[in-house]
Amino acid sequence: MRGGFRNTVERLDRPSAYYLNRTILTNSGLQNNKKGRRNDRNNRDEKDGDTEMANNQQPEEPPEDPLRNATTLYVGNLSFYTTEEQVYDLFSKCGEIKRLIMGLDRFNKTPCGFCFVEYYTHQDALDCLKYLGGTKLDERIIRTDLDPGFEEGRQYGRGKSGGQVRDEYRDDFDEGRGGLGRAIQQTERLRESEKNRDSEHEMREDYGRLR
Repeated sequence: MRGGFRNTVERLDRPSAYYLNRTILTNSGLQNNKKGRRNDRNNRDEKDGDTEMANNQQPEEPPEDPLRNATTLYVGNLSFYTTEEQVYDLFSKCGEIKRLIMGLDRFNKTPCGFCFVEYYTHQDALDCLKYLGGTKLDERIIRTDLDPGFEEGRQYGRGKSGGQVRDEYRDDFDEGRGGLGRAIQQTERLRESEKNRDSEHEMREDYGRLR
């Protein structure tokens, strides 16, 4: 045999380069297809799980508005001298009043400038808010606001001195609400008391020297 001669049987038994390349591509494609199917299955499982969780989660309900059906009004900036009869006479023009609670000083149990007016219907409360808010009573402009409802204890002032907080440190003189703020009045009383003590002490010293 001549050198370099290749046996035909040996050549035919060996897979061709085309076959080898096709086999590699096919196997690679199968693996990719398997991976793809696994990924698709995993993605479907995740989506199904997310969908199931979303279905199981109940949507959060928005909090209910406490003033949606309110029938009570808070009335502020009243004079300490305004009577319950005056308030009733004015506010009954907007509807039948179910209950009227005057705000009181926590210690003295005297009126301290606010009240609660309760109507039978929400519409009457809205009418009152519309027509009486910003009007005058006892020469004072009153404020009206919808209120979620009166509870026992709310009729008393929350300030340190027993009245309303707004009247504690008010530095303007308001005759209808007790003059100056109560804290300022108390400070002035303390100063006056100290002055009186100093004056008495000086008088005693002078008297002692004269003797």
